[in-house]
Order: sequence, then C-alpha cells, then structure tokens
Amino acid sequence: MVKILEISDLVFMEKIHYPNISIEQGSIVFIQGPSGSGKSTLIRLINNTISPSSGRILFNGVNIEDINSIDLRRKIILVGQSPYLFNTNIKENFILFHKFRETPFPEDKKLMEYLHICCANFPLDTQCINLSGGEKQRIFLAIALSFNPQILLLDEPTSALDSSTADCVMVNITQYCKENHITLLIVSHDTVLGKQYAEQIIRIGGMK
Repeated sequence: MVKILEISDLVFMEKIHYPNISIEQGSIVFIQGPSGSGKSTLIRLINNTISPSSGRILFNGVNIEDINSIDLRRKIILVGQSPYLFNTNIKENFILFHKFRETPFPEDKKLMEYLHICCANFPLDTQCINLSGGEKQRIFLAIALSFNPQILLLDEPTSALDSSTADCVMVNITQYCKENHITLLIVSHDTVLGKQYAEQIIRIGGMK
C-alpha cells in the first residue's frame, strides 16, 4: 500500500511530543487520547494551519513545508468543530466556497447527494444562520466532500450529535471515503466509534 502520510519526531510548542506515524492511502484512521494531549493540534499540523517546533510531516513523500499552503489545503481538508459558513443558504455556501477555490460547481442533484451522505437532508434554500452547530458542521462536511480531497481531517464530527445521527454520519462517511480512495483521519474521544470504524488507531500520549 502507498504511504500518504509519514510523521516523524514531531513536536509542537516544545511541549507536545507525537509518536512517529505512518498512514496508508485510503485508510480510516482514528486519533485518540486524553483531553489536552494534542489531538486537534495534530490535524492542524497536518494541513499546515500551524507549524511544529521540530520534526517533519511528509505528504506523498514530500515535506509539507515545501508545498504551497493553499495547494496543500486543496488536497488536505480540515473540518473543525465550529466551521465557518456564510450567512446565506446552503446552495450559496457551496457556490461561494467553490468560487473561492476556482473549482467547477456541482449540479443540484450532486449537492443533494453530498448532503445525504452527511445526514444533512435539508433543502438547498435553507438559511444556514438558522442551523445548529452540529448541523452546520455536517453542511461544511458536505462541502468538503464536494472538493474531492485526498485526505479528510475531521475534528470530533459526532460530539454534537445524538447516537442515531452519529451512526448515520459515520457509516456514510467511512463508506464514501473507502469507495473514493479518500484517506480519513478522525479525532474522537469516543473509543466505541474507534473500535467500530477504525482501520488504524493512533494514540496520543500528551505532554512531556
């Protein structure tokens, strides 16, 4: 299998020390560990939102420090716990994000498919300002899928969801990523989800 990510000797702020990590293309990976151990920080390091104190992260064999940050984030997309959406409707959010990325805009039928995958079956004219935090996260996740990333980074994607919706999201997202050869990295405190869906579990120990 092809190694899409290789992380070695990674340290953040001289305090958080990460284990060496190797991740295969198209795999489903959970990142777990105690609160404050640096799980969310790790995925921000991976898409170069923040920089490490030392160590290196290789993406397809290339140090991410040698890759243009904008180009990197087109291929490695992070969906945080409180993603930004424009105060307009769902369709217009899709349009605006694709416009900024200068990518072809999917037709309405495809938009609805992405929303369905994310268990966000809202009409395209739904105003995002009226949605809950968990609903907005799922809308942004649908937008992220429409960009067809190589790596999708999710930060606690089920923390604001009831168990039924959480299962819906996890089943659909993991299946979609496997079918489309997208590497999925999920930060989650839920060990049950990890046991159920992960092909690889990375345990983060914390500070030294």
